[in-house]
Amino acid sequence: MPSTFTYEFNTPVYKGTSSFNTGLFIGGKFVDGQEGETIDVINPTNGKLITKISGGTAKDVDIAVNAAQKAFDTVWGLNIAGAQRGKLLGKLADLMEEHTDELAALEALDNGKTFGWAKNSDVAASVGCIRYYSGWADKHSGKVIETDENKLAYTRNEPIGVVGQIIPWNFPLMMLSWKLGPALATGCTIVLKPSEFTPLTALRMCELIQRAGFPPGVVNIINGFGSSVGQAIAEHPKIEKVAFTGSTLVGRKIMETAAKTNLKKVTLELGGKSPNIIYDDADIEQAVNWAVHGIFWNHGQACCAGSRIFVQKGIYDEFLKRFTEKARSLKIGDPFDADAYQGPQVSQIQYDRIMGYISSGVEQGATLHLGGERHGNEGYFIKPTIFTDTKPSMKIVQEEIFGPVGVVIKFTDEDDIIHQANDTMYGLAAAVFTQNINTALETAHRLHAGTVWINCANQLHPQIPFGGFKQSGIGRELGEYALANYTNVKAVHVNLGHKM
Repeated sequence: MPSTFTYEFNTPVYKGTSSFNTGLFIGGKFVDGQEGETIDVINPTNGKLITKISGGTAKDVDIAVNAAQKAFDTVWGLNIAGAQRGKLLGKLADLMEEHTDELAALEALDNGKTFGWAKNSDVAASVGCIRYYSGWADKHSGKVIETDENKLAYTRNEPIGVVGQIIPWNFPLMMLSWKLGPALATGCTIVLKPSEFTPLTALRMCELIQRAGFPPGVVNIINGFGSSVGQAIAEHPKIEKVAFTGSTLVGRKIMETAAKTNLKKVTLELGGKSPNIIYDDADIEQAVNWAVHGIFWNHGQACCAGSRIFVQKGIYDEFLKRFTEKARSLKIGDPFDADAYQGPQVSQIQYDRIMGYISSGVEQGATLHLGGERHGNEGYFIKPTIFTDTKPSMKIVQEEIFGPVGVVIKFTDEDDIIHQANDTMYGLAAAVFTQNINTALETAHRLHAGTVWINCANQLHPQIPFGGFKQSGIGRELGEYALANYTNVKAVHVNLGHKM
């Protein structure tokens, strides 16, 4: 039998106990993996073991798919009214809200993000997302299409069936909600793999899903590694659609695997190297504050991070001075410290990757203006880092670092900045700072990005679509747009009078 994980939080910001099963969640029950594998969950603040959880394999994915298919054929999909699906999603949102502090504490524990950000951003947004899709469950309708008086033609939006979902470690609960919400609202059943680095909130959510009243098999959560569980989801012949959030490299592999097997539908939310453009007439104080949030939020571990900060030459020196002061003032510390802004990176692997990019920047001739060092003597903490005097070909300018590392680049005019900003294989997000609305809109429309923020950064809402251009992905998360990811459109022709 799978074990139970119990953790006593006794911190300045949260005191309480969390206890839940660490097995695979299949068919409404927690079970051990077929091969008896386990995965170590590590605390990124000190590198020590938090707990062990059950690890799945392709065999477990196959069992989960069968459970999901049974649920789809009998108690979910077209067998339940959309209003009832919405009621269950609403109940799940209420339960998540009741357990806000516990879920935030678990996010901070295995991810390393601060409790304050986890509670007020991640958990709040996750609750909002599930609640938003509860309202869509009985409203994603087809339509009647006019042809002539002797025919009735209409469309139906039907659930795809069993879908596979693979989520990353940077926003574990939020990405879980982005995936569950539209899939459950449209009537799909789910086999989901959380990241092996940050599985705790996904496991805790299993009990909340049960308590909300979802039938067994509607949601199945399989812990495991990408090379085993992720691969099995991507290639399983009975999974009709896979949704993945993560790196562009892995996204390519998933798309290739889906094409080689059953040509399953694929949506991908991938990497980014987002430009943050600050014109001479910007409110410099606000631009600095948003730029800091743009790159250092979540320790830089955000696909939409504004990691390329372009500043017009007239205010470049003053901006750099203030930006440096603000970055230097950010408190790095334990995620459960009340005034900590930045915790550790998620893992030793990610820490080493980021430090490798910092070394590359120095070796390639950029100026290490701030940071670039470990913070403290244990854990995976990296000081906020700023590079200047870069060249477009440098790795730190072209490649996604996924850490607290930004480059500040001077530009001259609008044509110059549009060329520089679009000089990337990515196209996920961008930001523009100016007090001239014409400049703001003209720039926004010329940028090759799926999201453009004007005089703000990293703003996400469940009703607004999010996704990328170019190699930043395929399809859209959130909003009404995400519902199309989980439905097939069926056209029905009814002959009322045509004769052969």
